[in-house]
Amino acid sequence: MLYYFAAIFHIMLKHIRHSENIHIILWLIKDSCWLLHFKVGGVIMVIPTVFMAIYIAYKTRKTMNLFLPNLAVCCWIAANAIWMLGEFFDFYHVPFALTFFFLGLVVIAYYFSSYKQLENDV
Repeated sequence: MLYYFAAIFHIMLKHIRHSENIHIILWLIKDSCWLLHFKVGGVIMVIPTVFMAIYIAYKTRKTMNLFLPNLAVCCWIAANAIWMLGEFFDFYHVPFALTFFFLGLVVIAYYFSSYKQLENDV
């Protein structure tokens, strides 16, 4: 029985790792568009980048030691996207971006403060 659960967890983790790699590529393309002041590309890349972050968090929602870091990444990618859009379209984005950055810090602080307990839950 334990082997069965370990095999399922391994398959799920392998799929998640592949999704995380795709997410990194999307994030780098979005940030490259930002760096090069390519507004159209940057705005377009926000959608798949944020979607992939949410997808990864959703897929890991049942395993807290995977979910919490992915939730923090969702917050940070949202902050990053707001910051980019604020610079592209000249709106005051700082409080919105800071809110998501801070929320991501709170989530990751909670994760590390309860890491041992979460590790034992797996």
